Amino acid sequence: MARMRVFVVFVLAITAGGALAFGTYNFMQHPQTRTVSIPTRTVVVAASDIEMGAELHRDDLRIIDWPANAVPNGAFANADDLVGRGLILPVIQNEPILPVKLASKDAGAGLPPIIPEGLRAVSVRVNEVIGVAGYVLPGTRVDVVATVNPTDQRSDLTTKVVLTNVQVLAAGTKIERDTERNKPMPVSVVTLLVDPEEAERLTLASTEGKIQLALRNPLDRTTPNTRGVRPLTLLGVTQATPRAKAKSLSGNSPEPVAMAPEPATIEIIRGDKRAHETVRQQQEQ
Repeated sequence: MARMRVFVVFVLAITAGGALAFGTYNFMQHPQTRTVSIPTRTVVVAASDIEMGAELHRDDLRIIDWPANAVPNGAFANADDLVGRGLILPVIQNEPILPVKLASKDAGAGLPPIIPEGLRAVSVRVNEVIGVAGYVLPGTRVDVVATVNPTDQRSDLTTKVVLTNVQVLAAGTKIERDTERNKPMPVSVVTLLVDPEEAERLTLASTEGKIQLALRNPLDRTTPNTRGVRPLTLLGVTQATPRAKAKSLSGNSPEPVAMAPEPATIEIIRGDKRAHETVRQQQEQ
C-alpha cells in the first residue's frame, strides 16, 4: 500500500512538471505582442535625390505616414501642391519638402529662382586654364583677375584682382558656332553670382581684356587689396625720371652742358660667385 502511494505521488509530480515545462515552452515560442498606436500625419517627401533648380514632378514625390508630434514645420500633405515648383536648394531621398527649399509658384524652375534678391548671375566664357583645370564647380568661390591695357602703350598693360570671393553659381558647357571653321565648338561657361556693380566690372574686364579665375578656400573670407602689376614692375625695372632741363640766367637758349657719362656696371659670374665691375669710358684727348 505504501509503495502504491509513492508511485502515485511520483506520477503526479512528473505530470505536473511536464505540463509546466510545456506551458513555458509554448509561451516562449508565441510571446504576446503589445500594439501601441501612435497618431500620424501624411507628409510629402522626396522619392529620390533631387538637384537644385529642378522642377518637381509627381514621380519625384511620395507620401508617407509621419509621427504627428514630429512633423516638420511647413511640411506638405498633398503632392499636388508641389508639382511644377522649382527647388532652390537640393534635397535627398525621403527628406520632407519644405517651403524654405522651394521657389515661389510664379518663379518657375532652373537658374533664375536660385538668384537671391539684389544679386545677378553673369556668365563668362573660360577655357581649361581660366577655369582652373575643371575645379571651378557650382558652390566654389573664386577671385577674378583681369589683364587690361588702358592705352596703346605696352608698358601700361596691367593685371589686377578686380573681384574677390565671388560664388560660382553654375558651370557647364555651351555650344557656340565657330565663325572661322563654320562648325560647332564647345566653349566652357562659368556663371558667377555678383551684385550690379560687380557685374559691370566683370563685363568690362572680360570685354576689354582677359580674365583669370583664382580658386579660393571656402573658409577664407579675406579681401586682398592689391595695387596691380605691370610688365616693368614684374621684371623689377623702374622707370627713369627725365632730367631737368638747364635754364639760362639770360633769356637766351641755354647752352648744352657737357655731362659726364655714367659708368656702366657689368655682372661677372664665376661658378657660384657673382661680382660687379664698373667700366669707365676713357675720354678722348
